[in-house]
Amino acid sequence: AESLTGGDVGGAICTVPGASAYYRGGVISYAYEVKAQVLGVDAQLLAREGAVHPAVAVQMAVGAARVCGADYAVSTTGVAGPDPADGQPVGTVYIGVCSPGGSEVFERHYSGDRAQIRAAASADAIALLARAVRGGAGGVLENELA
Repeated sequence: AESLTGGDVGGAICTVPGASAYYRGGVISYAYEVKAQVLGVDAQLLAREGAVHPAVAVQMAVGAARVCGADYAVSTTGVAGPDPADGQPVGTVYIGVCSPGGSEVFERHYSGDRAQIRAAASADAIALLARAVRGGAGGVLENELA
């Protein structure tokens, strides 16, 4: 489930030959209404906190797993710029990961322009999803993201 990355995570996953064997789909949910109505994010939470919030990221990931019928899902929500949003500075990103073992959220603060922030968030989302699929035992990957 992507907000600030606008489909970049799903697009990157689909560049891998054979992705259709494991990638079920995704939801680009820029609008609050899509987050609430499609992914099931609490509308009151969105109204109170905005979309750039750790609980929103978790609910987006859980919703994506439900909508796609997947065991694992990842979400991105944040501020790529050029201006702050939802009371958060540019570069603030929350990445949610849903797996059979539960859900977790990761807070990141990136620097750079809009494209750099989106690229960094997409790369981290894929790495965190891969770590979850591997059960958290990722050696170098786990050390980089811990």
